[in-house]
Amino acid sequence: MNANAHLFSLVLLTIATVAVGADQGVSFGKTDSQIDVKIDGKSFAVYNTSTDLPKPFFSPVRGSDGTILTRPIENPEDHKHHKGIWVSVDEVNGVTFWAETGKIQNIDTVAKKASGDAPATLKTTNAWLGEDGKPIVTEDTTISIFPNRLMVYDINFIAADKEVTFDDTKEGLLGFRMVNSMREKESGKVVNADGKKGTDECWGIPSAWVDYYGEVEGNVFGVTLMDHPGNLRPSRYHVRNYGLFSVSPFGEKAYTRGKSEAAPVVLKPNGKLRLRYAIYIHDGDTAEGKVAGAYKQFLGATK
Repeated sequence: MNANAHLFSLVLLTIATVAVGADQGVSFGKTDSQIDVKIDGKSFAVYNTSTDLPKPFFSPVRGSDGTILTRPIENPEDHKHHKGIWVSVDEVNGVTFWAETGKIQNIDTVAKKASGDAPATLKTTNAWLGEDGKPIVTEDTTISIFPNRLMVYDINFIAADKEVTFDDTKEGLLGFRMVNSMREKESGKVVNADGKKGTDECWGIPSAWVDYYGEVEGNVFGVTLMDHPGNLRPSRYHVRNYGLFSVSPFGEKAYTRGKSEAAPVVLKPNGKLRLRYAIYIHDGDTAEGKVAGAYKQFLGATK
């Protein structure tokens, strides 16, 4: 091979290496109202931020082979407010954001690619609007996204210039609505970190994590919700056999069916509340998906 041919081969190899490297890990594609989150160059989840929507949410969300794991948002058979992955709660100063009576309006979302050991992030600011159209609280959330489909939510609520009350409710906070074939009514299985199984045993019970897995198009996929030990109190899981799956700290009375007293959370004017959770999308069942290891990863990422 002559010198020119050798140099040309090196250039081609360099271009190929750069192209492959560009497709590795987490990256983003952005339009005016959507952010396409990609892993290794393939779409993982789409974050929808249009101000025409009742709230921001991720949909669709895909498994590692591209299979869609979230229920389609068009023409749902029930609970039309269950949209992909979302953050909302009833009631905040009496406004039912979970049911989409109240509007959560996206103000800004900044996508930042991974750097060194730091994960890729979406930093989103959302205004939770009252009946007068003014913010009751502002939600500043950083979503850290890892190549193994672990999504860590660092949620910060900042009250406006009036007192804010998060009432006692089971309707909240970080939710996932799965495709029907995954749900317990069909192929789904549910297990928590303490070995409890099924929605009946895991509903309303604090645990480090709950995993919900089932079949989609002949393959098994799972989704895990994780609570952080540094939250204001142990959170509880609204995990249902029809495919709703969420975690929230705002339901001591609701989740215990009245055995515990209501414990609303009150923020003073301009007060703040920080909550941390994770959602993990994985292949296979709880063991195959290495859920316990992903929980340790979550804790390590939130030190």
